[in-house]
Amino acid sequence: MTASPTLVEVEEAVPSSAPPTSGRRILTTVTRDKGALACLVFLAIVVLMAVAAPLITKLSGWGPYQFDSAAINSDLGGVPHGSLGGISGSHWFGVEPQNGRDLFARIVYGARVSITISLSATLLTGILGVVLGMLAGFYRGWIDQVISRLMDFLMAFPALIFMIAILSSLPSGNRPVLLVVVISAFGWPYLARVIRGQTMTLANREFVEAARASGAKDSQVVFREILPNLRGSIVVMTTLAIPGYIGTEAGLSFLGVGVSPPTASWGQMISSSVSWYSVDPMFFAIPGLFLFLTVLSLTVLGDKIRTLIDQGEAA
Repeated sequence: MTASPTLVEVEEAVPSSAPPTSGRRILTTVTRDKGALACLVFLAIVVLMAVAAPLITKLSGWGPYQFDSAAINSDLGGVPHGSLGGISGSHWFGVEPQNGRDLFARIVYGARVSITISLSATLLTGILGVVLGMLAGFYRGWIDQVISRLMDFLMAFPALIFMIAILSSLPSGNRPVLLVVVISAFGWPYLARVIRGQTMTLANREFVEAARASGAKDSQVVFREILPNLRGSIVVMTTLAIPGYIGTEAGLSFLGVGVSPPTASWGQMISSSVSWYSVDPMFFAIPGLFLFLTVLSLTVLGDKIRTLIDQGEAA
């Protein structure tokens, strides 16, 4: 389900007063690139939708769980009135067939679910991957053997199949938390493997040897000397992981083992639209478009950040 991006080469740390790839430089470069800027603006809109979902739906007049029977034609099996899936001044993105729930409200709350799950899974994956990868690379020996075998064990599994099997066997309560745990359990080895390799390289560098010779403790060497030099890889890996986790959550929800109804989810909406392709294509097109553009925007920005970090470290 997840793929490890190209290994970022690590060079010696530069003074903090003039980092090779500062946040300001990245933001300036992104805003000068029209494609990256468009992606950034779209993502800002999606994040705003997720954060302000209750306020936005209050302004639109319809919540994600409200039914509007007047917006559908019961004589035709629940097809929305009007063209384009019932798009009107009352329902900006139309309504769901059969039940008349507002698509705009469902999209807004679906954004909240996708963003929350993907960011939480990325955070947990990052913590596990960085900590375990640094432990394996720094101490080596039996610690490295145990962590490496665990990584090999998890990476050998077909992740999607086992995610479906595990989630199918668990109770449906608190499904978002279960999704975060399961996605992270199969995602952290990819980051940990990269961090392990780079930590092994850094542990033999002159500045690390100098810190050890000066009497620095292991914790000081790890957090003051090694970790700052891993920031480029961590940023790149986590940035590229977010769109993958959004797609994973949507895929699991599409297959019926993700977010449970009536909680809104883009993947679940796409799954529900399968039987309505011919009579109401907008029911599929709108959540599908939001999912596609969100994943595309995150991927483009992640690739842009990776290029900038590569250029900064090569300089």
